[in-house]
Amino acid sequence: MLDVWQAADDIELYDSGWNFDHFYPIHSDNSHGPCLEGWSTLTALAQATRRIRVGVLVTGLPYRHPAVMANMAATVDVISNGRLELGLGAGWNDEEADAYGISLGATLTERFDMFDEALEVIVSLLTNEVSNFSGQHFTLTNAYCEPKPLQRPHPPICIGGAGPKRTLPAAARWAQHWNFPGGPVDSWKASRDLLWAECERIGRDPSEIMTSTHLLADVNDPGVAVAQAEAYAEAGLDMGIVYLPPPHSPAVLEAHAVALQHLAE
Repeated sequence: MLDVWQAADDIELYDSGWNFDHFYPIHSDNSHGPCLEGWSTLTALAQATRRIRVGVLVTGLPYRHPAVMANMAATVDVISNGRLELGLGAGWNDEEADAYGISLGATLTERFDMFDEALEVIVSLLTNEVSNFSGQHFTLTNAYCEPKPLQRPHPPICIGGAGPKRTLPAAARWAQHWNFPGGPVDSWKASRDLLWAECERIGRDPSEIMTSTHLLADVNDPGVAVAQAEAYAEAGLDMGIVYLPPPHSPAVLEAHAVALQHLAE
């Protein structure tokens, strides 16, 4: 991972590097294999790079108290010299949550109620000198988060997911970046249109929200990612995030950069 991120740092085409927030591997036949903790790894990769923006795509908020998460985000933004993208999500991985005894919420409604409160807590701590909050799930009493992040009012928030009832409304309210989890272009367009409609409903300009999705790389054929990128670019996507399957190699990164270069010109 370090080799890949440092190689990306030297290739102008790549704007950002992302890892994930899981304790068991995903996109793998073996969920019991090795998996580095996301934010510890991100901190190391932030310190070892100089240009690319860095983020976790996305943080499972049930894994950490939102006040702790706010302090972690502020710290990594300082360490990275203001390059953090703050990816946040409601969580979904029942296997690892059940194994660790972490509650994702008794119901989906409770999970997203917790998510909404956590977003408000995090933004308050990152932007206000003193924060007070009294919710159903979280409470702050004269709470501080210092030092503040270098990016003001806070690092861009990336909310991942396409749920029309709770995720997209949360993105419309809080996000500067919305990540579609992947799938057909028409599905992305339908979710984007719902996001834009929610922005209109609450009086927010949708152009304030960058859009992204995953492009699945084929180690042996960069053309696979290129075809996906071209289709999404035509539909109006702002950024494609190339998912590199392990084992990680800078050679895969370089080959994809050459193949994708024409889309950036």
